[in-house]
Amino acid sequence: MTQTVADYVLHRLREWEVEHVFAYAGDGINGLLAAWERATDPPQFVQSRHEEMSAFQAVGYAKFSGRLGVCMATSGPGAIHLLNGLYDAKLDHVPVVAIVGQTNRSAMGGHYQQEVDLLSLFKDVAGEYCQMVTVPEQLPNVLDRAIRIASSERTVTAVIIPADVQELEYSPPGHEFKMVPSSLDMSWSAPVPPDSQVERAAAVLNAGEKVAVLVGQGARGAAAEVTEVAELLGAGVAKALLGKDVLSDELAWVTGSIGLLGTRPSYELMRDCDTLLFVGSSFPYTQFLPEFDQARAVQIDIDPRMVGLRYPFEVNLVGDAAGTLRQLLPLLARKEDRAWRATVEQNVSRWWDVLQRRAATTADPINPELVFHALSNRLPHDAIVTADSGSSANWYARHVKMRGTMRGSLSGTLATMGPGVPYVIGAKFGCPARPCYALVGDGAMQMNGINELITIAKYWQDWTDPRLVVAVLHNNDLNQVTWELRAMEGSPSFLPSQQLPDFPYADYAASLGLLGIKVDKPEDVGAAWDEALASTRPCLVEFVTDPAVPPIPPHATWEQIKSTAQSFLKGDADRWGMLKEGARSKVAEVLPGSTDDPAP
Repeated sequence: MTQTVADYVLHRLREWEVEHVFAYAGDGINGLLAAWERATDPPQFVQSRHEEMSAFQAVGYAKFSGRLGVCMATSGPGAIHLLNGLYDAKLDHVPVVAIVGQTNRSAMGGHYQQEVDLLSLFKDVAGEYCQMVTVPEQLPNVLDRAIRIASSERTVTAVIIPADVQELEYSPPGHEFKMVPSSLDMSWSAPVPPDSQVERAAAVLNAGEKVAVLVGQGARGAAAEVTEVAELLGAGVAKALLGKDVLSDELAWVTGSIGLLGTRPSYELMRDCDTLLFVGSSFPYTQFLPEFDQARAVQIDIDPRMVGLRYPFEVNLVGDAAGTLRQLLPLLARKEDRAWRATVEQNVSRWWDVLQRRAATTADPINPELVFHALSNRLPHDAIVTADSGSSANWYARHVKMRGTMRGSLSGTLATMGPGVPYVIGAKFGCPARPCYALVGDGAMQMNGINELITIAKYWQDWTDPRLVVAVLHNNDLNQVTWELRAMEGSPSFLPSQQLPDFPYADYAASLGLLGIKVDKPEDVGAAWDEALASTRPCLVEFVTDPAVPPIPPHATWEQIKSTAQSFLKGDADRWGMLKEGARSKVAEVLPGSTDDPAP
């Protein structure tokens, strides 16, 4: 039978060992859908409920499997729907290829139905490579380059294929003028900086007495090297949120997350250090870094476009994190004075005590910190955890301890709402034997998570391991924005924008054949987690939580505290709850022991 362009696209994806394409149907990709119907081999067409979810699923797949994510959509509205998920991939440096349909070539420029200038539309999000295939001979070169560039640059690329081109007979490029052949091999070497630059960096680090290290996702393959550097220098190590799973939180000198959603020991580490080492991170919030004239600093990053970007670094090393640190290690002198390290470890120990007391404070009905604190030690050592944007990200950042081979991520740079559930769906296809957990607020759940429960119900029986848990914080409030209004604007909660309609999350999950558990008493939190984690089918746990528990950082400034107080005076609808729970949280931070302990 004649091989069409669409047949060849699937064949070439198969040769690149692409096993899944996250997609939604439409007539702009009818040729590709017909090719799938004829195909007997991978890649599998994974159907989402919306093209944005397909893109998020591709991002989750790529983040957790380490492989290329591929998503697909029809022309016009379908292509437009992909954009938010693709921007999430671009900003978090995740390799994703988008394949999109387009109207027939004969209709282009004619204001035809669903005709959108896709080259212009994708010009920014797929700026590294965005091409339209107009003749069969452009393949395989265009598809190969899209895959190679996305993978090597850790970015988004796009391939646009008009509907009529998909149905043409495939003809390969010939050995002739203006034909571009291609190949499958994708091999490259990780760069390392020259010795002279590494020596300069070592001199800076050896001169410091109070060394702080900040790691991001670019250090994920360098955990052993980071650990050895920290031991030699007596350093504390903070983690950007995208690098939360780089190092175990069981290490006494790991201070946890940094930034607005960070921990107090990370804040203290940066406040008091005299030397800073950045490894594989583009953490953007300079107000959480040392003062510009406070610390000498060294950066290591594989991307030359990202060095020197966040702080006045004295030495910028462009190279792979593990390889560069291995070059650096023999040049570092062990610091015999361990007073700085002891201080860091004391701060970390106290912080975990504070979190335990905060989780134990009473709330109406459930303290959300208790939900996350009770989960943390119950998570399997090979768990994959996602958090959605919102107050759930605060509790994930602070309470969930990484250990073993656990992985965790969220929308770090775009900080978009909605990827928590589709991320774990993508993760489940990429890592089917690992248990997956999505920690989601009710705002994100109502935005799109509810619909993606349908996707879970559609596919879960195909997975080798069915363990997938979605936890929903049910407080009927867009809680993070509510608290930002209070803390940053001194404004009371604006109910028309912040109040969410009630919804029976657990009942809805049960209606789909999943396990649904509703928890509205603090003493039931631990048992609910135990039931969910032991479930042999995907499970949704609905925790009815108190929206008055403040997610503001533990090192909030006096200005933020004053602004929050001002919202009382302006008639905040929940002013008594704010005062009560905020006071309890602060008391839990400063007093020994715990108050009103529910059994976690």
